[in-house]
Amino acid sequence: MNQNVEGGISVEELLGPLNSVESKFAPSHVFTAGHRQILSHGARVAIVGTREPSHEGVLRAKKLARLLARREAVVVSGLAKGIDTAAHEAAIAAGGKTIAVIGTPLGQAYPAENRTLQETIMRDHLCISQFPSGTRVQPKNFPIRNRTMALLSDVLVIIEAGAKSGTINQGWEALRLGRGLFLARSLAANPSLSWPKEMLNYGATELSDESMEEFLNELPERDPAWMENALSF
Repeated sequence: MNQNVEGGISVEELLGPLNSVESKFAPSHVFTAGHRQILSHGARVAIVGTREPSHEGVLRAKKLARLLARREAVVVSGLAKGIDTAAHEAAIAAGGKTIAVIGTPLGQAYPAENRTLQETIMRDHLCISQFPSGTRVQPKNFPIRNRTMALLSDVLVIIEAGAKSGTINQGWEALRLGRGLFLARSLAANPSLSWPKEMLNYGATELSDESMEEFLNELPERDPAWMENALSF
C-alpha cells in the first residue's frame, strides 16, 4: 500500500498529461491513501447521485457497481451517504476495485458513519483528496471534489438526483471534459425534472437494462504503461 500525504502528488503524476480543458479546474496536487495502481486497473466509472435515494435508486447503484466489478472496471464515487455508499459497498462486495474521491482531508471522514468504509478503501482500494491535512471542512469542498471526480473518471453515471443536487454540476463538468455521461432511465424520464433533458440534449445518454450490455462493452480500455514508468510502489 502507498500513502502520499505531506506535499501530495501532482495530478499529472497521478493521471498522466492533461489537456487545456482538463487542466482548467484540476487541483495542482492531491493526497492519496491505498493502491494507486488501481487507476490503471480498468475503465474508471463514477456512480453518483443523491444522499437521500429511493430504495430503487440504491438497488440500481448496487446492480451497476456489481456489473462493473465483473468487467474489471473501477467504481469511482464520493463516499457520501446514499448512492455513493451503495456503489462503493457493492463494488467491494463483488470483489471489484473502488476509488473514493472525498471532500475532506484523508484523516477525516464525512459522514462520520462512513469512517469504517473509508478506512477499508484507504487500506485495500484507493482514496483521493485534494484537501491537505488541517483544511476546514466546508460545504464548498464538495462541489470542488465533484469536479475532481469528473476529471479522474472516464465515464459518469447519475443514478438519482433532485433539482438542486450537487450531482448536476458534476454532470455538466463531465460533459465539459468530454467524458461519457449517462443518466439512469428512471431519472431521464422523471417529468418533474428539467435538467436531465437538458443534459441529454448536450450529449448525455440514457442508460437502461436494454442498453446496459452495449454500455459495458464500450467502456474505454486502460493503458497502464505510463503509470508503470511514472510511479513506484
